Amino acid sequence: MSSVRTRLRRLPRGRPWLSLALAVLAVEVVGAAGAVFTAQGLAAWYGTLERPALAPPNWVFAPVWTTLFALMGVAVWLVWREVDAAAPTGRRARLALVVFAGHFAVNLAWSAAFFGLQSTGLGLAVIALLWALIVLTMWAFDRVDRRAAVLLVPYLLWVSFAAYLNYQFWVLN
Repeated sequence: MSSVRTRLRRLPRGRPWLSLALAVLAVEVVGAAGAVFTAQGLAAWYGTLERPALAPPNWVFAPVWTTLFALMGVAVWLVWREVDAAAPTGRRARLALVVFAGHFAVNLAWSAAFFGLQSTGLGLAVIALLWALIVLTMWAFDRVDRRAAVLLVPYLLWVSFAAYLNYQFWVLN
């Protein structure tokens, strides 16, 4: 078990292109898991809601999220590269990846709350928590590699816009 852990820790430095591709692919695949909930509520429920004036057409969301997940994957890779570094950087990198994983679970929880449970109110509460956790993740990433934190800026901006939309859906419906 420890040899697998050791190999994973060394992979980003020993095989950078492979590990970058794996990091991006992993974030894309886990991120796409939220689409299960989105598909549940999109046809039957979301279409019946009164839409805010600034709500983009549905086709916009897939390319935006794909791009944001790719940026997150690169950010994760930049932090992952430092996991095997000497203290305190290695410790900070491990903590940053734990924070990222926790925040990512809340990202998926938003889809479950908003689309799966069809609750604009619960979605609003979850997205507020998500926004705070993105800021925390950016702070944790910045302590390891400033570029990783900067790569999350478009994500924070998009989630800010999504929070506005969620709030408007809650008000209108």
